[in-house]
Amino acid sequence: FSLASDSKPSIIFIDEVDSLCSSRSDNESESARRIKTEFLIQMQGVGNDNDGILVLGATNIPWTLDAAIRRRFEKRIYIPLPEEHARAEMFRLHLGTTPNSLSDPDFRELGRISDGYSGADIGIVVRDALMQPVRKVQTATHFRKVRGPSPLNREEVVDDLLTPCSPGAPGAIEMSWTDVPGDKLLEPVVSMTDMRMSLNTSKPTVNQDDLEKLKKFTADFGQEG
Repeated sequence: FSLASDSKPSIIFIDEVDSLCSSRSDNESESARRIKTEFLIQMQGVGNDNDGILVLGATNIPWTLDAAIRRRFEKRIYIPLPEEHARAEMFRLHLGTTPNSLSDPDFRELGRISDGYSGADIGIVVRDALMQPVRKVQTATHFRKVRGPSPLNREEVVDDLLTPCSPGAPGAIEMSWTDVPGDKLLEPVVSMTDMRMSLNTSKPTVNQDDLEKLKKFTADFGQEG
């Protein structure tokens, strides 16, 4: 708060604010009580000049906040789970520049079938999907020769790269990934099938009970975002 005051205008952002400002109780330590008291004083104490300072706090369990601290936050805004179009964009952002074969309709479909997923959940799904090409290489029993950019020089196109394939694919050669020279391996790109597989194994972490608690808290003390 002192640093923010010296550098106005300033924003103080406290993530997981519940860990700092949970309800006071008789069995908490003296140091924890003093921290909460000091926080209250800094937020809106007598003689404090907080003009030009914006204090933001984020929490998934706002009902655990101390009542006095909750009142210090003048606006209590509920940010719901991302909607369909936002989820689609999150999939795109998390994939970034990773080579993939997903089209715009694929991203829209991912947004549609990921109802109930948070931004963090989507990040987990994408990270798991990024490992699918590696798993395909490690479990493959057959490889075939393909044309593509050389792993040693991306600007050079070669005809003798090896990529995983099914045993019945044209030109399939029975071999394991350990038999493939490192400079000849072409990993498959991330596909829509990979994303679907990861969605099936990575379930949303936000349960309905928590959502109902958040909605009730919003109805009692907050406002929609």
